[in-house]
Amino acid sequence: MDYVQLGDSDLVVSKVCMGTMTFGEQNTLEEGVEQLTRAFDEFGVNFLDTAEMYPVPTKATTQGATDKAIKMFLQSRKREDVILATKVCGRSERIKWLPRRDSETPAALTRDQILDSVDASLERLGTDYIDLLQLHWPGDFRPSQYQDNPKPTSFEEQLSALQELVTTGKVRYVGVSNESAYGVCSMAALTRQFPELYPKIVSIQNSFSLVVRKDFEAGLGEACFHHNVGLLAYSPLAAGTLSGKYRKNVPKGARLTLFPGFMERYLGSSNEEAVNAYCDLAKKADLTPTQLALGWCYHNELVASSIIGATTMDQLEENIQAYDVRLSDDVSKEIEAIYAKYTDPTKAR
Repeated sequence: MDYVQLGDSDLVVSKVCMGTMTFGEQNTLEEGVEQLTRAFDEFGVNFLDTAEMYPVPTKATTQGATDKAIKMFLQSRKREDVILATKVCGRSERIKWLPRRDSETPAALTRDQILDSVDASLERLGTDYIDLLQLHWPGDFRPSQYQDNPKPTSFEEQLSALQELVTTGKVRYVGVSNESAYGVCSMAALTRQFPELYPKIVSIQNSFSLVVRKDFEAGLGEACFHHNVGLLAYSPLAAGTLSGKYRKNVPKGARLTLFPGFMERYLGSSNEEAVNAYCDLAKKADLTPTQLALGWCYHNELVASSIIGATTMDQLEENIQAYDVRLSDDVSKEIEAIYAKYTDPTKAR
């Protein structure tokens, strides 16, 4: 396993990060602990990512269950040996069951909600600090996404709340998730102008894979490079589709069946054609589809660390062992040829 400094923080994280969103839904809490133990003790992973809304699909009856598994895991080792990342929910009129001061409060990135979220997360996790706190999705005004949001939470309010948490020692570093180049640059500008008021974001957790590249590569990657914001690539297997396991059928209980609407981008788009092309290339290169997809993401110069998820130990081992795969120049060229044909397949209809 290799390690990298995350942005301009002093966090040195493994190039493979353990995602946990299935713990408490598709996996039992005990299975979650077993996965984390295997990844940390046998493969040298030191980095895990959770969120207050986990497991997914998020719902009131299971919210926070994932953190219980992580608490169980943390009890068996030194806290300083684990780099713990979590996330506070962005604005959502639908999610009204999170631990907030007033019940039935829709999720938002207001000062009070950020502070309350962290206090509740610390209690669930059984720790007194979070290494990396991320804003799960934007809380500012985006006309294309939030036309019904007349009172967006300003970047200043979000960052000042994060600074309070850093000052008190509850949070060491902060980052964003599902953010845009506009958001990254706006926050970086505020920090540069008022460093005593606002903390520097050190990471961005966005979807990034063979079939989801364009959004990051076309502008956001440049913004992150110049502001030293490390990419934590989530869904490097594109919800499992790049593993090739859904080419013939989607089994009952699979992740794609658990997210009505959201996962249709992977099945009701040109993504199926792109996945078939990458799977055929993997076979030609004597690799599994998983090895091709993860090998490409793990060693991509834009990526600081890749967040993986698994529901079985076999999947976990294949995912982590794929880190040893180094793609040849010829295979890399063929990947670019497929990308030229299927540049944005999850959005093409």
